[in-house]
Amino acid sequence: MFKVLTLNNISPKGLGRLPADRYRVGTDIPGPDLILLRSFNMHEMEIPESLKAVGRAGAGVNNIPIERLSALGIPVFNTPGANANAVKELVVAGLFLASRNICQAWEFARGLRGSDSEITRAVETGKKRFAGFELPGRTLGVVGLGYVGRSVANVAVALGMKVIGYDPKITVEGAWQLSSEIQKASHLEQLLHSVDFITCHVPLLESTRNMINAERIQQMKEGVTILNFAREGIVNEEAVCEGLKSGQVYAYVSDFPSNLLKDHERVIALPHLGASTKEAEENCAVMVAEQIREFLENGNIRHSVNFPEVVMPRGSQYRMVVANANVPNMLGHISSAMGEAGLNIHDMVNMSRDELAYTIVDLDSPIPEEIKEKVAGIQGVMMARVLDVPRPD
Repeated sequence: MFKVLTLNNISPKGLGRLPADRYRVGTDIPGPDLILLRSFNMHEMEIPESLKAVGRAGAGVNNIPIERLSALGIPVFNTPGANANAVKELVVAGLFLASRNICQAWEFARGLRGSDSEITRAVETGKKRFAGFELPGRTLGVVGLGYVGRSVANVAVALGMKVIGYDPKITVEGAWQLSSEIQKASHLEQLLHSVDFITCHVPLLESTRNMINAERIQQMKEGVTILNFAREGIVNEEAVCEGLKSGQVYAYVSDFPSNLLKDHERVIALPHLGASTKEAEENCAVMVAEQIREFLENGNIRHSVNFPEVVMPRGSQYRMVVANANVPNMLGHISSAMGEAGLNIHDMVNMSRDELAYTIVDLDSPIPEEIKEKVAGIQGVMMARVLDVPRPD
């Protein structure tokens, strides 16, 4: 039985994908095989020796110690795209909130006093302060064309906006999912001076921290609206506030409030609502549960942030998986250990990603414990695991 420790509330719909006769799930599970979480900060946490995988019911993994887990041969899974619709809807809402001054107008209306006729007169006098503009014909810059960025870009085109996208790492598959009307920027600066709105959809890395800073804001068109529903730290708050003061920035819409932002009249700061829908939480939980189950039971890896994607259909009852440093002749050492024990390899696949490699081996006969230990003892091997004989659902 696999033991699963949950560090946050995980949707029951996702946990229901883990059969009760094979998985014991709880918030206080000693010696877990798997950790499931959402926003819990694992950086100060001691890693259990029993741990085989970590599953994040969401896309961002800044709260997970990726390097420490990689060194132990532990894959970290996330759920890219599972919450994309929820975030996309909020970004589009942000476009309307900013362009029509809806939040400021709502606050004005909530503060009206007097009789209905007096309120009506105040409305007619005051509404001119909140006159906005329409989106068709305006240009939106989308930085990062992953699942969320692509969705936002395509909806903006449907709304009649011109869209310029920038993503140096976009995949061929991702490019196929973009509307043909979306223009491509070859570098970020090319996009900045052309857009009326800019929305960021990139992970928070050292290379993206303060990506929207004072220098880049000065390169934008006067009156630009900036949206950040990705990660706190991607947009420099001080630079945005200076831009708002000078008029270079028209409005800032953020999912990450702070003391500097929350009371500013030209800032709409929301309490990190991007993926806060029942549907998104369920989608993320279901996706991560299925990925984790496939890894624990069959050794296959999909949507890991630190390991290569490796999927091999079962060709035998007897399977071993190995995580190792990506160095020469590692496959030779693994194959030799099995061959010397008289084990015949039925099928084998090996893939690498940066400094890590991962191997799945199917054999024609059971794998003795001493052979697993021999493989685990090869220099550079971080993890070797023999999988149980597959069970029918």
